[in-house]
Amino acid sequence: MAKRSVKTPDFETALAELEALVEKMEQGDLSLDESLQQFERGVQLTRSCQQALKDAEQKVQVLLEKDGQASLEPFDDDATT
Repeated sequence: MAKRSVKTPDFETALAELEALVEKMEQGDLSLDESLQQFERGVQLTRSCQQALKDAEQKVQVLLEKDGQASLEPFDDDATT
């Protein structure tokens, strides 16, 4: 049996696949075995998305760090519109 290389998708791709997977499962047309396989894939995608968000949060914290101390700035969403 050939071993498949599992490439971790980027956040947007993983989220889109997860949304499609949930929609497919909600339709209820899958067999039990197919549902379990899709659920397993969903867990993998969820973990991938969580890790991507955690990594992004850490990068933001590093970027905001000044003189060894975090300096959080309030977000003003009115300034972006």
